Amino acid sequence: MSVDGWNTLLVLGGIRSGKSEFAESVVADAPTVRYVATAPAGDPEDTEWATRLAAHRARRPGSWTTEETAADPGRLAEVIAAAGPNETLLVDDLGGWVTVLLDPAHQPADDTATIAELAAAVRASAARLVLVSPEVGLSLVPTTPLGRAFTDALGATNRAVADACDAVALVVAGQTAWLKPAAPARPGPGQADVPAQAGPGQAGAPAPAARTEARPAVGAPDEALPEVLTPAAPAAPAPAPAGAPGEADWAAPTMALPMVATGLVIQPGMELPMPDDYTGPQAVDRLATLDIPGAGLGVLERVVGFAAATQGTATPTPWGPVRVLLLHGDHEGGASAGATPGESARRARQARAGKGALARLAAESGASLQVVETPTSAPIEEGPALTGEQVESALRYGWRLAEQAADAGVQLLVLAACGAGTETAAAAVLAATAGAEPPAVLGRVMTEHGEFDDAAWMVRCAAVRDALHRTRRSAREAKDVLAELGGGDVAVATGVLLGATARRVPVLLDGPVGVAAGMVSRDLAGQARHWCLLPDHGGRPAVRLAADVLGLTPLLDLRLDLGEGATALAALPLLRSALALAAGLPVHPALGGGDDEDFTEPEPAGPGPTSTEPEPEFTEPEPAGPGPTSTEPEPEFAEPEPAGPGPTTIGPDEPVAPGRRAD
Repeated sequence: MSVDGWNTLLVLGGIRSGKSEFAESVVADAPTVRYVATAPAGDPEDTEWATRLAAHRARRPGSWTTEETAADPGRLAEVIAAAGPNETLLVDDLGGWVTVLLDPAHQPADDTATIAELAAAVRASAARLVLVSPEVGLSLVPTTPLGRAFTDALGATNRAVADACDAVALVVAGQTAWLKPAAPARPGPGQADVPAQAGPGQAGAPAPAARTEARPAVGAPDEALPEVLTPAAPAAPAPAPAGAPGEADWAAPTMALPMVATGLVIQPGMELPMPDDYTGPQAVDRLATLDIPGAGLGVLERVVGFAAATQGTATPTPWGPVRVLLLHGDHEGGASAGATPGESARRARQARAGKGALARLAAESGASLQVVETPTSAPIEEGPALTGEQVESALRYGWRLAEQAADAGVQLLVLAACGAGTETAAAAVLAATAGAEPPAVLGRVMTEHGEFDDAAWMVRCAAVRDALHRTRRSAREAKDVLAELGGGDVAVATGVLLGATARRVPVLLDGPVGVAAGMVSRDLAGQARHWCLLPDHGGRPAVRLAADVLGLTPLLDLRLDLGEGATALAALPLLRSALALAAGLPVHPALGGGDDEDFTEPEPAGPGPTSTEPEPEFTEPEPAGPGPTSTEPEPEFAEPEPAGPGPTTIGPDEPVAPGRRAD
């Protein structure tokens, strides 16, 4: 499944131009690749040809499989036609295929019909397909009949396959030029998005998207994506006159990047990239070696591990450009019971104007903001929320939103929503995918005056109950759940998660729409949930349950209730700080890290234990008179004479007792 605007690609180039290396690079992100080799074995004594084939084999990763089609030219069209939508094929090259086609062993044969069969197989291919072919039309006309037959047949093959492919690239001296369509320029860091040049069969570059309240038909091929707002933090406000609002103006929006229709097929079993299995644990283990006082980052260690896995490095850096996708779509019927009419539309207008909690938090975090209008969902208790065509269109539309963000250099997406009945739709999706009871996952309804409306809550529960009863015999496939219960905002959010996963862009989830999309996306591509991070559950029962099923452990418990997406933006500076510490702190000196060379020991106020001055010799003070510490000669001790004979006195004439010695 291509994520670059094409599904089938023809790579042309001369000899040693680098065409094969380029073709291999564009499929390097695929988990598995089937390499279709078309060239015959050749003369066993031709060592130079054998060396070329060996060099091609050596470049192929071990995860690739090889299939030979040199025995039968018609086999190539069969392999392409049989490939499924989750497969990636690399055919190298069509020059070898034409060589076999013209081999006398295969004659007589209808070469024109065989080429037409190959082009038809390429045009109908559901797989991601890359074909490599030599470009011989720029060379001289061969002087031999066989040489002319080869160039004519290869030229006809290249024309037919180029017409069938979505994109064609020409490689000259290692440099790639896109012939069909013109590839959209990818802006570098700090550059604004610019419109892509028009390619063959495309309309001219459209004008900047105008601000409108009308909801477009989601997924139209020539439809420009919503404008990307770049809110700026308000300056220190001047004293406002009495009664004037205290909100400052915001910067004008940048121009959205129009995307060409990709024609991709989104269906269950898609194989999308996974985060790195090794760098995440390595980054967490590395934290134990850093010069951090205390016990470290605590639960924020999971942020470091997540960023390391999604960035593919053991030393992740704080996320750079961040984009907030605010999905605006209402749900009719009992799902929106208790909601103030027009309130969600007012919130969307407020965000476009750079006002409100979400826009202000985005400005403080330096994040761009994109307000996305999604289809209004019909009452789920009466019938499907969307048609099957609307679901397909919404999924592709969300995928394109993620592609646009990735092309603009966005490193992190924040998924937000503002619509009447969104929590009810999320509860219905959870009930269908996780077996939850609606009353257990539906939060209480609060009015604009801060009061609980339990009557409206019961109406919402009844709407989910009736919808589940209506669909009790329906399939529980991902697209069926979106059509019957999810609605427009959940469908677009699911497409965003899939597109972000395909482009390796992590997503912060915050609220019922995001986690409901996560529940649906796991049935389309199980890899999507591994690119999602949940900063907070917000006290919402639906988010708690979905997080448990998806294996997403909330990091915080702020219990902010500022609208979906606001809590993620409020937590973003903390998450960035954890990554900045992990990336910038050195290893502890006890574990091999160097000491800080700039540290200078402070000079003490006077001589002391830390003084570097020579310590003076100690002079014992003179006592007031002779005593134990006196240095004068100590007089000999004379035992005083006893007053008379006693137990210890031995007279000169007293006999010595037995066992004693006389002095």
